[in-house]
Amino acid sequence: MPKMKTHSSAKKRFKLTGSGKVKRFHANTSHRLWSKGRKAKLRNRDAAVVCEAEEKRVKRMLAVG
Repeated sequence: MPKMKTHSSAKKRFKLTGSGKVKRFHANTSHRLWSKGRKAKLRNRDAAVVCEAEEKRVKRMLAVG
């Protein structure tokens, strides 16, 4: 059986943590920031962990066990 290929867009959007969780970055952080509130910009600054329901799909796209 051939190797699984990594999904090109997924490798740009997600990173794996040391413990094997999948880290993602928030949307709405690149432009038109004047119309967004201070709290919204603050919340979007930090990365988040992908929820368990989506984690299996994302790992499959990243070709990780």
